[in-house]
Amino acid sequence: MPIISVIIGVIILLVLMMPLKLNAFVSLIIAALAVGLLEGMTPLEAMESIEAGLGSTLGHLTMIIIFGAILGRLMIDSGGAQRIATTMIHAFGEKRIQLAAVITAATVGIALFFETGVVVLVPLVFTIATAAGVPVLYIGMPVIAALITMHGFVPPHPGPTAIAGVFGANIGLTMIYGIIIAIPSFLIAGPVYTKLFKKESLEIEIPKGLFNPKEFKESELPSFGISILTALMPVILIALQAFVEIFAPDSVISSVTDFIGNANVALLLSVLFAIFTFGLRVGKKMPEIMKSLSDSVSGIAMILLIIAAGGAFKQVLVDSHIDQYISDIMAGSTLSPLFLTWLIAAILRISVGSATVAGMTAAGIAAPLVAATGVSPELMVLAAGAGSVTFSHVNDAGFWIYKEYFNLSILQTIKTWSVQVTIISIVGLIGVLVLNMFL
Repeated sequence: MPIISVIIGVIILLVLMMPLKLNAFVSLIIAALAVGLLEGMTPLEAMESIEAGLGSTLGHLTMIIIFGAILGRLMIDSGGAQRIATTMIHAFGEKRIQLAAVITAATVGIALFFETGVVVLVPLVFTIATAAGVPVLYIGMPVIAALITMHGFVPPHPGPTAIAGVFGANIGLTMIYGIIIAIPSFLIAGPVYTKLFKKESLEIEIPKGLFNPKEFKESELPSFGISILTALMPVILIALQAFVEIFAPDSVISSVTDFIGNANVALLLSVLFAIFTFGLRVGKKMPEIMKSLSDSVSGIAMILLIIAAGGAFKQVLVDSHIDQYISDIMAGSTLSPLFLTWLIAAILRISVGSATVAGMTAAGIAAPLVAATGVSPELMVLAAGAGSVTFSHVNDAGFWIYKEYFNLSILQTIKTWSVQVTIISIVGLIGVLVLNMFL
């Protein structure tokens, strides 16, 4: 029975990644191969299916992920991220310091990977908290909430972008819906959730020697306008394409916006723009700028491989016709495909730790539900994304990043980080279900 093959494949994946601690990429390839063999494929057919899935997924996402990493690195190395943060804080004032930090993190988080955002913003969190005389986690928790929410919900981040490819979702609409759902998610999980803690429980001892961020002089920083425009350039281009597609699909400019709003093109144009605004315009030479580009790519190789392996797993499900079997089962089901997708991703997230693996695997399993039920593919992306950020614990790298940067015990990390991301996940699911009532 096909559903048994999927269950066995997921169990193999969990065993390889949890007790045996095998790398996620290798584990996904082995699990995909096992499912193919269980469904009657020859070993060669299963491997050809895996190869096709790897190639198609990488072909779709490689430029997006690389250009996204480059844009983030240029923002850091130029001081653009620092300029956005300090300007927002000064504009909002000390009384609204928490809100300023959240908006800054959400804005910067559109362009930066979660791990990169932590490295950029946590030193600023320490500085802000000390200057304002508030507990570090009073600022830190909302900042982290905004970063992880944008990372999980909003393209062009690799997770939601990859999942959008599996579901055949429109990137522009996914981004717009994702931002709509992300805002209440990180506000509730950040500023609202911190109010449940006593002040002393949000105090931490700032780790010594953990950070060595470059402090830019005022004269070295790019302007706020240029910094925010460059950071949001991919969002502007992609959103423009979505706007024209909705309100003027047959207009003269639609062919232009279709091109520049393509995620690959939008990020390429944004990188070229950033090379000027964050590089040449502030006096940097091309060799120095190109070093930033080279450095940015070194940290994303494993992200690319895991996403590609998730695509390979999905392709095996398609080529062995398990997708059609799942589609036939769900055709007469009353269970919401959005809730089912969220639940699959959440179970995988808790089990294997990796949000990328959870989201991609859930998308591969649930992909046929789009055709079977007529549900919005964009909302399916967000349901998988919401499920993939739920309860993070000791098997997730993000758990340890948060723990070490804020110098917390495991229990403190669970009470803050683990609960926080679960709130984001649940509020995200509620947002998806509410939006589904109007689409």
